[in-house]
Amino acid sequence: MKVTYGEKLFDPRWLEKKKRILARDNNRCVICGKSNGKLCIHHKQYHFIKRLETHVEPWNYEDKYLVTLCESCHNRGHYRYQVPIKYI
Repeated sequence: MKVTYGEKLFDPRWLEKKKRILARDNNRCVICGKSNGKLCIHHKQYHFIKRLETHVEPWNYEDKYLVTLCESCHNRGHYRYQVPIKYI
């Protein structure tokens, strides 16, 4: 059974990674500085493993590819820009 991306966001490995990124970014959106409301962890780029034909698991990204955004900045960014995909 294939696990959806949304389901993976409840995985303990992702929850630990998310907690670490939030702490690194002082629990604030790195764009607008907002600390209240819903904060999201945004992937600056997605990594796709060609030989396995799958994306890297969300918790296996290096921290430098993850950033804390408020829901508004996150939605605005996805509306304006396409997240690049790196094929590995």
